[in-house]
Amino acid sequence: MYWEKLSYDEVAAQIDEALNKNISYKIKNILGVPGSYLDEEQFYDDAPFIEDSPFLKTLVANPNHIGCHTLEEDAEPFFKGTQAIEKDLIKLCAEEILRGEKDAHDGYVASGGTEANIQAMWIYRNYFIKEYNASPNEIAVVYSEDSHYSMPKGANILNLTSVILNVNDSTRIILKEDLEEKIIKAKDQGIKYFIVIANMSTTMFGSVDDITPLINFFENNQLHYKLHVDGAFGGFIYPFTNEESIFNFQNKKIDSFTLDGHKMLQSPYGTGVFIIRKGYMQYALTEEANYVPGKDYTICGSRSGANAVSIWMILKTHGSEGLKVKMRSFADRTKSLGKKLEKLGVEFFHNPSLNIITIRGKYISAELAKKYFLVPDSHNDNPSWYKIVIMDHVKQGVLDKFIIDLKSSL
Repeated sequence: MYWEKLSYDEVAAQIDEALNKNISYKIKNILGVPGSYLDEEQFYDDAPFIEDSPFLKTLVANPNHIGCHTLEEDAEPFFKGTQAIEKDLIKLCAEEILRGEKDAHDGYVASGGTEANIQAMWIYRNYFIKEYNASPNEIAVVYSEDSHYSMPKGANILNLTSVILNVNDSTRIILKEDLEEKIIKAKDQGIKYFIVIANMSTTMFGSVDDITPLINFFENNQLHYKLHVDGAFGGFIYPFTNEESIFNFQNKKIDSFTLDGHKMLQSPYGTGVFIIRKGYMQYALTEEANYVPGKDYTICGSRSGANAVSIWMILKTHGSEGLKVKMRSFADRTKSLGKKLEKLGVEFFHNPSLNIITIRGKYISAELAKKYFLVPDSHNDNPSWYKIVIMDHVKQGVLDKFIIDLKSSL
């Protein structure tokens, strides 16, 4: 996992070169494109700070990245410069962060992790329908009770059955007996095909699913399944903090990943990343998108090229070594907080490779939760857990004050 750190000037120069390869609305005779640069009354491009901000410059130029540009088909020709930046971003994520083979993946920058997860479900649903003549009522989405709400949302949209697996209340590990019981029950009810979603960090706990027992179960029982990894939270931290991770494309049983830049990378909202092995995007082809060169394979369709540029800029500015140092510092600070909680006798859950600590609700008063904006697992009168996420804005002084207040309230 290595890529070179670039200076600000080097990053800016590459973005300028990409924008110069795009077709400008201002200087070309463009009559047929249903879009334009941003409204000049609000987003005037002669503002002095625009020239020194590659992202804002791209945002104002407003390139549309509709389609999937890692495919060989012709893409929208007007924005080929910034589309090349997005292709390079997908390649970097797939081959460096997720350790995939060279030129073996497709993907795009989605509206967020939710869309990326649903994109995976959509592709695998269509894969089973087209390759096995399956009907939707024979396909189930399998995920743990700690999984993101995009799983039931996607199952609902795609008219698929959900198989929700229980986890151990302390370790957050999927219960083997519950997996076996519920898959057998699903088969008895006519389910023949399974879209399995594993978590590379859940949103509430920072728990990471043990995928080896999951894979072994579906393999040993000779079940038809596809495995997608939701790394919306963990995708830009876990690979840097756990060198022994098997959540990558070297694991041949994993076919796709969701990553999300707006969390650990601090990119704008709307910067989810969907990556899948080549050969699968075709199952999401929208044939009716005749006016789009290369057609469309994505849920969202039109999307901002500036968002793809923002993630690429962040990754290139830090370089792999810079991100490794940053992400490991988050994990180390979280471990330090855990040691202080242990001294107070407070029960909590923490994966040592991640930056989330989730504290049993019985230790947190309503006043403490409100003062420090702690997030509960449920917005009812008696939450079972509250979480703390160590991010850039979380300063050590605030954590120290929290520990003092917590100690006083116990």
